[in-house]
Amino acid sequence: MNTVHDLHKRIQTAKHCVALTGAGVSTLSGIRDFRGKNGLYNDMDAEKIFDIDYFCEDPSFYYKMAGSFIYNVDEKPASIVHTCLGELEKQGLLKAVITQNIDLLHQKGGSRRVIEVHGSPAVHYCMRCPGVRMPFAEAAAIVKGGGMPRCPKCGRTLKPAITFFGEALPSDALHDAVKEAQEADLMLVLGTSLTVQPAASLPLYTLRQGGDIIIVNNMPTPLDSRAALHFEDLGEVFEELSRLTGGPPS
Repeated sequence: MNTVHDLHKRIQTAKHCVALTGAGVSTLSGIRDFRGKNGLYNDMDAEKIFDIDYFCEDPSFYYKMAGSFIYNVDEKPASIVHTCLGELEKQGLLKAVITQNIDLLHQKGGSRRVIEVHGSPAVHYCMRCPGVRMPFAEAAAIVKGGGMPRCPKCGRTLKPAITFFGEALPSDALHDAVKEAQEADLMLVLGTSLTVQPAASLPLYTLRQGGDIIIVNNMPTPLDSRAALHFEDLGEVFEELSRLTGGPPS
């Protein structure tokens, strides 16, 4: 039987441990995932929200719909998973967090080496005027007030640096993610069903280099049979792991 003590021992003995995280990690912070039973796809057109062509045509749709789950994230607490990963990095046991999430909660949980393969709302920029940037806090305040962040030069609505459908993933982040996955002798796959490419292929780089993967997810993944350890309940696993690592209580 898989135990959290086994997980802790593997993390302690790994030479290069990294984590790959998905939306399931942030559900513990009260943020809905996309494809779960209570996911955003069930009651809103999430693909339309993040469609680059639609954004260029009507950016107000994005800001209206995303306001409830992106621009209030500063009010959400980092979960036990976020804080435990931050503590593992602080102790030198975790080299990087590769995340598909766009909620900035890994940084809030104390992680410093965060690779955001789907971009980030940390910066909003003008698609027309080079060099125009607005930080998340300023953009969020505008959105919460019912407005949209606009370029001070041309008046165009600013776009978050999230990768929308129809856009290429940030090449630097993807390069760094692949490099970390190749160097890892242990990858923690947390809260992701491994269905969205290319992030879903990152554990394969670790496996091909002879490393191990450990999966903690409440839904099946295509790589369950190849996991050295497998767990379902993120909250339970990381509550115990946090105690073993001596991290702050939840």
